[in-house]
Amino acid sequence: MMWLLWIFFALVGATVVYDLVQRRHAILRNFPLIGHFRYWLEAVGPELRQYIVTGNDEERPFSRDQRRWVYASSKLENNYFGFGTDNDLESTPNYLIVKHSAFPLPSPHPGDADYDPTYRLPCAKILGEARGRRKRFRPDSIVDISGMSFGSLSGPAVEAMNRGAKTAGCLHNTGEGGIAPHHRHGGDLVWQIGTGYFGCRGEDGGFDLGRFRDTVASGPVRAIEIKLSQGAKPGLGGVLPAAKVTAEIATIRGIPVGQTCISPSRHSAFSDADGLLDFAELLAAESGLPVGIKSAIGNLSFWTELGDLMARGDRGLDFITVDGGEGGTGAGPLAFTDHVAQPFKIGFSQVHSIFAHRGLDDRVVFIGAGKLGFPSDGLFAFALGCDLINVGREAMMAIGCIQAQRCHTGHCPTGVATQNRWLMRGLDPTSKAARLANYVVSMRKELLQLSRAIGVEHPDRVTLDDFDVIDDTLHRLPASKVFSPDSVY
Repeated sequence: MMWLLWIFFALVGATVVYDLVQRRHAILRNFPLIGHFRYWLEAVGPELRQYIVTGNDEERPFSRDQRRWVYASSKLENNYFGFGTDNDLESTPNYLIVKHSAFPLPSPHPGDADYDPTYRLPCAKILGEARGRRKRFRPDSIVDISGMSFGSLSGPAVEAMNRGAKTAGCLHNTGEGGIAPHHRHGGDLVWQIGTGYFGCRGEDGGFDLGRFRDTVASGPVRAIEIKLSQGAKPGLGGVLPAAKVTAEIATIRGIPVGQTCISPSRHSAFSDADGLLDFAELLAAESGLPVGIKSAIGNLSFWTELGDLMARGDRGLDFITVDGGEGGTGAGPLAFTDHVAQPFKIGFSQVHSIFAHRGLDDRVVFIGAGKLGFPSDGLFAFALGCDLINVGREAMMAIGCIQAQRCHTGHCPTGVATQNRWLMRGLDPTSKAARLANYVVSMRKELLQLSRAIGVEHPDRVTLDDFDVIDDTLHRLPASKVFSPDSVY
């Protein structure tokens, strides 16, 4: 036993000597041994804050109350909150209020003729109808899974989401990493094509039409989404760290094993709005599928040009997914995550008004993304003009994410955002699939309940007149006035 003590003291002594002679860290030179606690505390800071330090509504990007609602909903536990709100309604700037009706519509309950335990609310529009796509369809669910690629997420996490999407009857966006075996468990797919063209990538790294045809034919692809940018790192492109580029991922993407995978910041298949429409029509003609784009909102000149071109009627997009600058299923530089791209409410309202002014809003399915996976936020997105909403990080939380914010390191403790075999083994796709489905159903249920409290039968019928915005001086502003179309036409 004595020799263990000698080894312990020898290690402590060696650490002290090392700290005193090293020159990289001033804290360790000045406070040998004790200084290490500073770095250990910094490393577990997010975990300490979310469980010990912060209040129920203080933490970002998602508060404890928000996470608790997702977790409880996904486990079919009681997701009610007692003793009233702990939000400060009178001093929180830009606080949204839902204006309920004095005569609300009753929500369906078990035993009612119109009761559906899955609350499968279909989209009010048919995707691809306006352009006459051969494989047009009406999405069964107004809540769908946002683009998160295999690579950024683990195989078990992707499988859980796809199985859950099948159970919930919603669409599962692949993200830009291509279609993996983990996507092929029964859930309908929206195949996202990014600047790296994974799944349709030629030898030169550009788009390959033949491989595009092969991939579409290989799986249950219902629509094609061309990714221009995303809220986490708009204008920057994508990065998959070398530690996450396994042999399986390299095969699917057509890239070298163990090397950082960088998606360019722009497409090589087109360079302007006119070329984008040509590319979209090419994909639609080859596949028969509805084709759309995903983008965060920055300079509006692109959107006005796109609207003008589509107003001619000879070419067009079937859907437009607007991602808010607060979106974040991907990691990015702090300056990009904090300051690049408009927040969802502002960006979406501007883009929607551009297309509405040109009479195109009924010909396009509008999809919103960016922290919309909570009933009140999702409902407001429909009031702004969304036809569907995509959920990303909320879906991650439904299958176990604890907001450790280690996604970009490969050390996700719950096995959701990692390729580490030891960490992935803790995530059971079957049980997590059920939780994902439970969350989506709960989200649809509360969207329907809120809509009926307002007095309408479907979230698609909610308008901005059904919301007020309370500022920090207790002034009530109609949401329709706050988000009135600007001069962006």
